[in-house]
Amino acid sequence: MTGPAVHSGSISSLGPLLSREGRRDPNPFYAQLHRQGPVCVLTDPATRFDVVVHGYDAVHAALRDPALHVITGEYRDQGGTRWREHLSLRVLADSMFLTEGERHTTARRRFAHAFSARRVAALEPAVDRIVARRLDRLAAAAELAERSSGTAAELAERSSGTAGAGGAPVDLLAEFALPIPSDVVGELLGVPEADRDWFPPRVRAFGAILDLGAGVWRHQKAADTAAAELTAYFADLLAARRADPRDDLVSALVTAEDDPADDAELIANLLTTYNGGFVTTTHLVGNGARLLLDDPAEKARVLADPARLDDFLQEVLRYEPPVHFGTRFAAADTEIAGTPVPEGSRVLVLLGAANRDPSRFTDPDTFDPGRAEGPPLSFGAGVHYCLGAVLSKMEGRIALPALLRRFPDLALAGDPGERTTLMLRGYESLPVRVS
Repeated sequence: MTGPAVHSGSISSLGPLLSREGRRDPNPFYAQLHRQGPVCVLTDPATRFDVVVHGYDAVHAALRDPALHVITGEYRDQGGTRWREHLSLRVLADSMFLTEGERHTTARRRFAHAFSARRVAALEPAVDRIVARRLDRLAAAAELAERSSGTAAELAERSSGTAGAGGAPVDLLAEFALPIPSDVVGELLGVPEADRDWFPPRVRAFGAILDLGAGVWRHQKAADTAAAELTAYFADLLAARRADPRDDLVSALVTAEDDPADDAELIANLLTTYNGGFVTTTHLVGNGARLLLDDPAEKARVLADPARLDDFLQEVLRYEPPVHFGTRFAAADTEIAGTPVPEGSRVLVLLGAANRDPSRFTDPDTFDPGRAEGPPLSFGAGVHYCLGAVLSKMEGRIALPALLRRFPDLALAGDPGERTTLMLRGYESLPVRVS
């Protein structure tokens, strides 16, 4: 992909981004990159990447450039095959997330109808029911936490109805933001309701290896264990749906005589679809709830005008995207924003930086749901654009107003702590008090 020459800069390494401070808040590093232009060449030969793409237009172009491919298994094999000893890495390599060409197109086609706008719209009544059920559980968890905390005198005061507003803290992520998308994706795929609470810890363990930096290797054993358990589960589910098909995606996949797929490929794509289908939405809801609770005026505006919610969610995705980067390699010589990218180059595509590009967004470090400057790139672009984008936004559009209506005095109960990941970026917990 070519274009007019644009100034590009260079940096020695990604050290500042991968430091503890950079992981806690990557935006100062992104601002430094933007001052150098839309693309930077990495000069330290020990750095894992050769080029960093961070300008909005440059990122959009890179994600659509046919010369830039995701990190396929075949590409990784060029550096050795020891990675194949890890089941979690093999599953990723077999999924549509890390395949190209006809293999990717075919896998994506099989799954795309389940995430179409029509299918997502048909899911809305189910999402309403799931949200209502999880709100009931959140209320029950808050009541249990209240009864389990405090002195005997305080408990007597609460039981008499004289306690003040607030109550003992509960974790909004564990009780609401995480189980809702897990339930929704389970509904879509055909995972029985009784099994859905089993998934989140395993999917989170699997997802921990997706981040940048050498530190992710400490999660490898847990990710492999989770991959083994998840692949066994989906193998059993495939067999069950062959024997007794139902109205769900798994049944459609195993009974599609005109478009058959082998079980290994189906399992890899089901596992990664479940992972991508709920972890990113968890952080969209969690990050959105944090922003609303930090800004009572915005909370009031969203409740007063439901039409504002779409703009709010779009700004959450720009300002606090659940995914900050993608990786590519150059299968042929190309250029991005006038910067040559030779064949074989390793390219880091910073979606989070593109969403803070001052040449695209006015005052990019300010949260402003009223801005009308186009969509963020949080769901990617091109052939690997996120299949679940429409579903994720629909869940946020239903879940957040329902939460605020049910608990109008919802408030943060403490500091949720640091976020230190760039992939699947969100809080580990979000302590709140409900009245």
